[in-house]
Amino acid sequence: MILVILLILYLLVGAILIFKLIIYGVRPTKTLAWLLAIFTIPVGGILLYLLLGRNRRKQKLYHQKKTKKINTYLKEVENHHFNITNFEYNEHQKLIELISKNSGFTPSSGNKVNLLKNGETTFEAIFNALKKATHFINIQYYIFEEGELTDSFFALFKEKVKEGVQIRILYDGIGSISLSKDYINKLKKIGVQVYSFLPMKFGKFLSSINYRNHRKIIVIDTNIAFTGGINVSDKYVKGDRHLGIWNDMHLQLEGPIVNSLQAVFAMDWHFITNEDHIFNLGPFPVFEKKGKASAQVVQSGPDSDFSAIRQLFFSMITDAKDYIYITNPYIIPGDSIIESLQVAALSGVDVRMLLSNNSDNQIVRWCVRSYFETLLQAGVKIYLIQDGFLHSKTMVADDTISSLGTANMDIRSFDQNYEVNVVIFDDNFALDLKNNFIEECSKSIQLNYSDFSKRPWLDRLKEGIAKVFSPVL
Repeated sequence: MILVILLILYLLVGAILIFKLIIYGVRPTKTLAWLLAIFTIPVGGILLYLLLGRNRRKQKLYHQKKTKKINTYLKEVENHHFNITNFEYNEHQKLIELISKNSGFTPSSGNKVNLLKNGETTFEAIFNALKKATHFINIQYYIFEEGELTDSFFALFKEKVKEGVQIRILYDGIGSISLSKDYINKLKKIGVQVYSFLPMKFGKFLSSINYRNHRKIIVIDTNIAFTGGINVSDKYVKGDRHLGIWNDMHLQLEGPIVNSLQAVFAMDWHFITNEDHIFNLGPFPVFEKKGKASAQVVQSGPDSDFSAIRQLFFSMITDAKDYIYITNPYIIPGDSIIESLQVAALSGVDVRMLLSNNSDNQIVRWCVRSYFETLLQAGVKIYLIQDGFLHSKTMVADDTISSLGTANMDIRSFDQNYEVNVVIFDDNFALDLKNNFIEECSKSIQLNYSDFSKRPWLDRLKEGIAKVFSPVL
C-alpha cells in the first residue's frame, strides 16, 4: 500500500513538472532533454530538474520585490544622472536604450574610470580608499576567502568601526563556503553587519544552490566604487600552487556612476535582509565632474525579465564595425553568441578572443575548447595565455566602447548568476584596454584552424563529453 501511494505521488510530481516544462520551457531542445530525463531516470530525473532545470526567469523563484520605496529610490538615481550629466546619445544609442530598459540604469557622464590591471594594484587602491571612509562601506563579493587579505580587511574594519563608519558585507553562500564561522563572528563582534546570499539550507537547497550572486562591488560613502572580476582571495596577489597568479582586472570609479553600483548593492542587501533603511543613505551628493568618461551599469540576474548580459554581449559583437577584442576565462557562449561571433568575423570584423590555456576546472576547460573549431573556421582569432590563470572579463570595440565586470561569457552568467558589468563610452579607456589586450596576445599562442582541426580524437571525446554539461557549468 505504501509503495502504491509513493508511486502515485511520484507520478503526480512528474506530471506537474512536465506541465511546467511545457508552459515555461524556453528552448525546445532543452525542454525535450528534461522531459526525457524525467521519463527515463526514476527519481533522479526529477531531482536533477529541481536542482538544475527550472526556468527561474519565468517562474520568479526569488523575485526581487520592487516596492514603492525601491522604485522611488531607483527613480532618484535615474533623475540624478540626467539632471547633472545631460548625456548626449551618440552612435551607441541603441545599446544605451537596451541597457536602460533591461537594467533600469541610465548612462552618466563626468566619471573618472581607472583600469586596475592586476590584483596587487587593485587591493592597494581598495585599501587606500577604505582608509578614507567617513560614513559607510558596502562590500559584496562572490568569494571572500580567508588569508592575508581578509586579515588586512579585518584590521582596517576594526579601526573604521571605532571611527563610526557603518560596514556591511554580503558574501555568496556557495562561492564563500570556506569562510569560517570564527571569522564571521569576529566581524560581527566588532560591529560589522555580515550576511550570506542564499546560504545552503536544507529546506531551500534544491531551489537555491544553482543560483549564485557573482557580483563584486565596493561602495564607499557614495564617492568611490570598485567592481570587476577580482574576488577577495590571496591567489590574486600571491597565486596558488596549481595555476600560479590569477591575472584579472578591476575598475575604480568616481562620479555619478557610483550611485548605480550603490543601487545594485542596496537591492541585493534588501533582498537578503528586508531592511529598508539601506535606501536612506542619501541624499545623493551633487558630483562635480570627476572625469570625462560616460558609463552605464548593466545588472542581470535569473529573475530579471531578459538576459541583460547576454544581450549586452550580443549587441556589442553585432554592432562592431572594425574590431572586437574579448578576454574571458569561461567561454561557453550558447547558440546566439556563437552565431554573432561567426557573423562578425565572416563579415570582415577583426574578432579576437584571449583565454587562459590553464583552468581551475578541467571539465570547464574541455567544454570551452569544444567551441574553438567552429569559431576558428569562421575566422575568429583565438589566443591562449600559457602562464598563470587569466580571469579577466573584458570586451572592447572600435576604440570607443568597453565592457568590464563580473560576467563570464557562459550560460551560468547569462541565466543563473546575479552579475554586474560597467559599459564605458570613452576613447582613452578603450585604447588602454585595447593596447593591454594586444600586449597580452603578443605573449600568447595563437591557435591555427588547420592544426586545431587535426587534434587527437581523445581530445574531441573529452570536449564532447564536457559540452554535455555546458548548461550547468
